Amino acid sequence: MESPDPKLMSKDTQSFLLSDSAMRAASYSTYENFQPQLSLGPTELQTWKHRILNFQSQIQAAPPAQQGSLFEPVAPVEASPADTLDPFSLRRQNTEFWRWQFDDVGIAAMYFVIDYAATAPDSGQPLLLYIGETVKSNQRWKGVHDCKRYLTNYRQSHYENGLDSELGIAFWPAAPEARKPRQQLELALIYRWRSPFNKENWRFWNTPFVSGKQNP
Repeated sequence: MESPDPKLMSKDTQSFLLSDSAMRAASYSTYENFQPQLSLGPTELQTWKHRILNFQSQIQAAPPAQQGSLFEPVAPVEASPADTLDPFSLRRQNTEFWRWQFDDVGIAAMYFVIDYAATAPDSGQPLLLYIGETVKSNQRWKGVHDCKRYLTNYRQSHYENGLDSELGIAFWPAAPEARKPRQQLELALIYRWRSPFNKENWRFWNTPFVSGKQNP
């Protein structure tokens, strides 16, 4: 795996300066469409997360098996990053990174929103909530972004039920510069991991937090 781009590492010392309460306060003041009450009890919330963790923990970042031939040499096929990229090995950052002052707009990247407090029992793998792409990694979440609202609702639901959440974001700085290939890679990753906050996967998990739906 390639070393993280220096432009993505420049704010490393600021990654976790905000407490959970400070992050919640900053988030709540930002989102006018925040849903203050989701009727999810602790059992329902944990069950919803465990369903997704059970699925995602079975996915391993490894090249797919290639069909060989006994008679002719087979040229090696380069595996897609969608099959080999491990989101959980990337350096995590605070989800409020977009508030920092950057010297540049950043680079093309894939990014992954993860709850590091929710882990699969067997593997300890955390919960991947959302996958996105950007051509300007340092500016992607400035302004309105639906996922910011989902995270606010998600965090609030945990708070009301006395459960822990540890939300972070991780960037992969080797994404294609061209928009179409980058979006194709994003879609492949979304379908591979079935990240519940991406609209393509709402139907798989009956995802709460994204609209008026409140039951898992």
